[in-house]
Amino acid sequence: MLYPHFLRRTLLNRSIKNLSNMSSKPVMQSIRKKLTEHLGVSHLEVINESYMHNVPKGAETHFKVVVVSDKFDGVPLIKRHRMVNEILKDEIQNGVHALSIEAKTTSQWNNSDKTIDPSPNCRGGFGK
Repeated sequence: MLYPHFLRRTLLNRSIKNLSNMSSKPVMQSIRKKLTEHLGVSHLEVINESYMHNVPKGAETHFKVVVVSDKFDGVPLIKRHRMVNEILKDEIQNGVHALSIEAKTTSQWNNSDKTIDPSPNCRGGFGK
């Protein structure tokens, strides 16, 4: 994965913290498990972006998923998003407030530069 230089260290540190705290991250684990089981992913990133929002420390309310699967072949982007939302409907109904999805086929992923744009910072709700 290629990130802009200024983000690499921050993301690396966050990834290390996320790995060490994985057992205390039940929502992240559930998202990872369900997407892997249902989509047979060839690449998956589950990024907790809750820290960017006005939520308690350690919250699991805002996520970005980068999911790559051959099951997306021939499926329009909106239907890919619907597939992911359907798989994660329990999480969405029980505390996940926001879910950003990048859903790609294996060939799309392999032919890309694998750069994931960072999400914008929270604007405080209602566009403020």
